Amino acid sequence: PTVLLVLSIQEIHADQEKIVKISAAGQLMRCSASVDVLFLLDGSYSIGKGSFERSKHFTGKLCDALDIRPDRIRVGMIQFSSTPHLEFPLDSYATKQEVKERIKKTVFRGGSTETGLALKYILRKGFPGGRNSTVPEILIILSDGKSQGNTEIPAMQLKARSITVFAVGIKFPRWQELHALASEPAEQHVLFAGDAADAANGFYSTLTRPTVCSTPSPDCKIESHPCDRKTLETVKELAGNYVCWRGSKQQNAVRPSLCPFYRWKKVFIKHPSRCFRTVCPEPCDSQPCQNGGTCVSKGLDKYYCLCPVGYGGDIHCAPKLSIDCSVDLLFLMDSSAGIMLEGFLRFKAFLKRFLQAVMGQDSPMNVGVAQYDTDVKIPIEVGQHKDVFGLMKSIEALNFSGGETQTGRALWYVAQHGFRSTPVFADVRDDLPRVVVLLTDSKSQDPVAEAAKYARDQGLFLIGIGSSFLRAELIEVTGHPKQAIIYSSPHDLLNKIPELQKRICSMDSPEGCQAQSLDLVFAVDASAGVGLENFLQLKDFVRSGSSHFSINRDVTQIALVVYGSRAHTAFTLNTHTSSSGLLQAINQLPFLGGSSSAGSALLHIYGDVMTVQKGARPGVNKVVVMLTNGAGMEGAASPAQQLRNSGILVFVVVIGDAQKDVVLKVAGSPDYLVHISSYEDLQHYEDLIIERICEEAKSPVNLCKPNPCLNQGMCILGPGSYRCECHGWEGPHCESRKAPQMLPVAGIVRRDAPRSLVLPPDSHMQQSPRGLQHFSRAPQHTKKH
Repeated sequence: PTVLLVLSIQEIHADQEKIVKISAAGQLMRCSASVDVLFLLDGSYSIGKGSFERSKHFTGKLCDALDIRPDRIRVGMIQFSSTPHLEFPLDSYATKQEVKERIKKTVFRGGSTETGLALKYILRKGFPGGRNSTVPEILIILSDGKSQGNTEIPAMQLKARSITVFAVGIKFPRWQELHALASEPAEQHVLFAGDAADAANGFYSTLTRPTVCSTPSPDCKIESHPCDRKTLETVKELAGNYVCWRGSKQQNAVRPSLCPFYRWKKVFIKHPSRCFRTVCPEPCDSQPCQNGGTCVSKGLDKYYCLCPVGYGGDIHCAPKLSIDCSVDLLFLMDSSAGIMLEGFLRFKAFLKRFLQAVMGQDSPMNVGVAQYDTDVKIPIEVGQHKDVFGLMKSIEALNFSGGETQTGRALWYVAQHGFRSTPVFADVRDDLPRVVVLLTDSKSQDPVAEAAKYARDQGLFLIGIGSSFLRAELIEVTGHPKQAIIYSSPHDLLNKIPELQKRICSMDSPEGCQAQSLDLVFAVDASAGVGLENFLQLKDFVRSGSSHFSINRDVTQIALVVYGSRAHTAFTLNTHTSSSGLLQAINQLPFLGGSSSAGSALLHIYGDVMTVQKGARPGVNKVVVMLTNGAGMEGAASPAQQLRNSGILVFVVVIGDAQKDVVLKVAGSPDYLVHISSYEDLQHYEDLIIERICEEAKSPVNLCKPNPCLNQGMCILGPGSYRCECHGWEGPHCESRKAPQMLPVAGIVRRDAPRSLVLPPDSHMQQSPRGLQHFSRAPQHTKKH
């Protein structure tokens, strides 16, 4: 609290952007001139040791920007309290570093505040070690201004000798006395040390006027701002009149009376003034960020842009999304009383932001807008505008109507009249896919199922956007959960721009990643904490998710592990070569019960599932999807990292309450963590999870991760391939023990191998009855972890 009080002793009345610029400019200022600078530090008890240390800090900050050399700027210091004490003369130190080190070693002395004696000492001695007035002399007094002697006369005599005097307030300054000490104009020579960056700016701003120091840049200029300087004063305040006893003229008699009682109170008294500070232009002044991006300065020469959703194609927030598919696109906007004017305006803003982000000069899509309540109208026909600017103007002109929410009627209408080919649109191809994007936030007051089916039967691809309470209705309209885009809050609506862009062009693309090679392992929590009923829902999710992939040796392989306290492999990657066999095996998954250990499951997958022996293919992306309620995750971070180090993505799907920091460590990144509130909602996240897996399947692959070489062979990458360097083993993957070459000599068996045989670390040696040694390679899953 004390620090906060000190920092608010001087307040500059300017906007926050100007305050930041003042601080940044102060850090850039560098003064190089022939000047003698003498610091006069108050070391009295009224300052105290803490404020004295702050004075030293401020002095060091000023030295940072001084070109301290014998022929340029010289610096000296005097500490005063009851008597002045020369800490070091101006000719003692030749470098900035030496001066700063000496300032740090200065010891607080304590005593009364005899500022007048210190000024007389300088009048008598001059600047110790200085250049005898052949260069400008600057005296910087750091004090709280509470002197116990007269200061006005010696201060006037110093200024009469052409010495420039700065008065810097410390702690709770007495500003009137500091103004009397400082050179004229006092507003430019009185500063506050509590904010060192601001005070440094004020100091150099004043020195640039007589050109003692030069400005940091020709574009920088000094600006005047109103500011309040405060003094902490003790005032007398009437507390009230209370009964007291007073004597009377009669002997041995007293009488009651009312007496005033006072209390002493500390208050801040404001002294309005003006502060002069240098402000330099910033890169953000030119507003380099486009499309609503926010410019953030990093000093006076660097910046970066915080871009809205859909932008960030370059550093200036160019659109990064685009619609590459040729479509006829009609937006069907709810304009009913159910969404109110606020919701209608929100949809308009979303629509404009989306089209600005995805629609370029040569965009292959034709856009139209319909709006509905009780009636339906199409104010912007599909393909009417070929440029974004004209389309934006037409969207801006749309007005809220506010009737009933008849979504079913609107769907009937746009299915019949939304994509009419007329001579006006003779250049529009009739065979383009037709997409309708429904924007609504109120439940329909008429049936939607039959109208939506009719629209889909006419070849329309329907996408619905709305809040979570409309999820069921939007799925009914679109016919598929994947085409229902749900936002959680009004602010979240703009975050759905990338998802809408993907959905529009996904109408003809196959679901899942049918053409991508992938090794995929599902790890399903089958512990008592999940429970049998919820475990059955997890089975349904795995069954449904697996249907998105083409199951065969050349495309997607899927393995399945269930786990409780121990892990159990239901089937390996190379077990099933068709979807039918895989789905049948999923139906037979056992529920294990017991406690949950996700770490054991991941170790099991690393050592016994994602291996070449069990079907893992070199050069193919590998993903582990863990379905869990979040229990038993404490020891799973390390094995998850072990999988990632081998090039295997770990994707964690958590259902219910869980410790977010724990599961985040297992996932490794928020991008690979999906948190779902209930098992019933799991089905709605299927498309999102499959989409993220498919994105990973398209990423580049390191052929040596995980290591395809067995028996401690070393994988060596080549151009588009790899080879295994084996030691004591042979074969493409070091899978066979190298046969020893034996030469019969006089009945003795000789080997070409070295005499001392070195066993692999996980081999076992057995002694047979005949004394012959047999070596067997231990399976990988017996490794201790």
